[in-house]
Amino acid sequence: MRLPARQDFQSPNFGSRGGAPISMLVMHYTGMQSGKAALDRLCDAAAQVSAHYVVEEDGAVYSLVSESDCAWHAGVSAWRGNQGVNKISIGIEIVNPGHEWGYRPFPDIQMEAVAELSADILSRNSIPMRNVVAHSDIAPVRKEDPGELFNWQWLASQGVGLWPEVGDQGTGDRDQELQEIQEKLAYYGYEVPVNGVWDEYTKKVVMAFQRHFRPNNISGEWDVECASRLESLILLASGA
Repeated sequence: MRLPARQDFQSPNFGSRGGAPISMLVMHYTGMQSGKAALDRLCDAAAQVSAHYVVEEDGAVYSLVSESDCAWHAGVSAWRGNQGVNKISIGIEIVNPGHEWGYRPFPDIQMEAVAELSADILSRNSIPMRNVVAHSDIAPVRKEDPGELFNWQWLASQGVGLWPEVGDQGTGDRDQELQEIQEKLAYYGYEVPVNGVWDEYTKKVVMAFQRHFRPNNISGEWDVECASRLESLILLASGA
């Protein structure tokens, strides 16, 4: 069992949940040059951003905002019809420089800390596994984090989140029944237009799906492998 979260940093950036129950867990990367820089910003009143927890690369966990309060981590966001998910979610910032500052794999000890922290959060809150999401899932146009190097598959094997139970498959035609593809992405949780039009927004949603569930190929093009993975997730979500 890992040591309790450290209290060295406390953020003034939080608000009331307004009685909303916690039903989501959102993973971020810090996207800054160091963990200390990220902690300082998340605790700076002028920045007006925060998260409930920060997990350092060495596995240290910092508690910045009480889970009973609303941290300001998601911004403009949506998932399963919920707009602006801050009030219903817990946010975990995972220290990594991100795509701007030298994106790199997340160390095993860090992933183990994330898994343990997340499992504890899930044990105390009614969060469906399909609601364990990436920042990029809930804000696909604006965000890429925690990105394609974050090991979602391993995390799901630890009982945190879902992972599709299918193997790699060949590519297909992204334009085939596009409206149905949009409908299924929306059903799973993504905010996506259901209009049968291959627009830039739909492409960004597809890329967010791929970053999470097919990270070896983030083409933005829909194919048979994506379709199979989405079908698997919908089946899994029916019981999660």
